[in-house]
Amino acid sequence: MEQLIHYFETIPSLHRSGILVGGLTFFWILEGSLPLFKFGYNKWKHALPNLFFTFTTILINFTLAFLLLKTADWVSVNEFGLLNWLPEMPLWLYVILGVLLMDFVGAYLPHFTEHKVPPLWMVHLVHHSDHKVDTTTANRHHPLESIIRYVFTLAGVFIIGAPIGIVMLYQSLSLVATQFSHANIKLPKKVDYLLSFVLISPDMHKIHHHHQLPYTDANYGNIFSIWDRLLGTYIYMEREQIVYGVDTFPNEAENSRLIALLKQPFQGYRKPTTDTTNKGL
Repeated sequence: MEQLIHYFETIPSLHRSGILVGGLTFFWILEGSLPLFKFGYNKWKHALPNLFFTFTTILINFTLAFLLLKTADWVSVNEFGLLNWLPEMPLWLYVILGVLLMDFVGAYLPHFTEHKVPPLWMVHLVHHSDHKVDTTTANRHHPLESIIRYVFTLAGVFIIGAPIGIVMLYQSLSLVATQFSHANIKLPKKVDYLLSFVLISPDMHKIHHHHQLPYTDANYGNIFSIWDRLLGTYIYMEREQIVYGVDTFPNEAENSRLIALLKQPFQGYRKPTTDTTNKGL
């Protein structure tokens, strides 16, 4: 465990890029063998706007990375934050707790908030307006959302008192986890369901991309499913019933054009409608 944390304390940018590209490539290939939905689409054409947003997310994260480093160094030197105020514990428990808390403050909370605050929902809409969810959808975030998420992550480092090794480990796990949960792959239902008791499984997250409430406002988790289950935001529905997109923004062609997506946060607010049948609840 010490070697693992030391590695992430000093992880080279090239290795971080390798995790991104390697994960994307792996799940891209897997989608061809185990597709959940057979979209019958041009994967490269679909991927282009998503890869653009992946690039802007990387650019923002790398540009602001020094803030994470400075904050993590400060909380460590000053023994500030939840992890530093707890009694001494084994390193493995310290690391697991740190990643769990970062997952909550850095991922679950901003995601939940974006769905509840109308202007933030319009920014987040870029992610939800993809009608063919696959592994490239994972980082389909408007640049404004990338900044919002970064602020939450920075706040998480400060509140939790996470050292840089845990921060980098969390971000690496988060990257692979979101590529996995968005990938257009079909695991055996039993395997996916059992996995969802610990991690965000593909089926569990796909429900969140269903085009109507209450499913759109559920299953917010990123790495661990514990937060949805503890806080009552978990919903189940059969994978065959999922319809991607947001029903109040139904124009798939418009939702595939880069310029339109960049302008999307500045449109008038339209809340998804509610599926009154409430299947799966």
